[in-house]
Amino acid sequence: MRKLEAGTRLVVASHNPGKIREINDLIRPYGMSAVSAGELNISEPEETETTFAGNARLKALHSAKASGLPALSDDSGLEVEALGGAPGVYSARWAGPAKDFNYAMQRVESELQEKFARDPESRRANFTATLCLAWPDGEAEVFEGKVFGHLVWPPRGEKGFGYDPMFLADGETLTFGEMEAEAKHAISHRARAFALFVAACLDRSDG
Repeated sequence: MRKLEAGTRLVVASHNPGKIREINDLIRPYGMSAVSAGELNISEPEETETTFAGNARLKALHSAKASGLPALSDDSGLEVEALGGAPGVYSARWAGPAKDFNYAMQRVESELQEKFARDPESRRANFTATLCLAWPDGEAEVFEGKVFGHLVWPPRGEKGFGYDPMFLADGETLTFGEMEAEAKHAISHRARAFALFVAACLDRSDG
């Protein structure tokens, strides 16, 4: 995989403000800047794949080819053991057309209650993040990170985004919705995927 150099401008292949903010926070120390696909008026491709890796690759290649710049995409979601891994790749779709994650969290909780999943062990879950770096010529590489924990109810905290307020990572006392950004970045699924991306795609001198 070719290396990215300090000063490179990346396209973040997302229209999700939370993801764009987190990725910008992660790449800033390496001397890179990011512009979102939305800012460049690049459409969101239909996510037709059934895996995080497939959707991440699809989105990154779409933005790289449309912009002529290297593109970094993220496909991530919540996987709940008691729900057979759902919502998984459909995590955003569970929030509906309005992307209402309060509704999505309530749906997860309702389905857990139907299964009488009320103690931490029966509410095990993980976040998965898959990053894909793609170039306009079609070269692409995928990096995946996971963080494990359990779900709490009611949701706690107004920081973060998505399902963060109901996810309590193993060994932590604050949900992702209660954590400051720096603390979340230190342990999150996206940060773990990003560490693999850094090792493969960034020159050590950049950091």
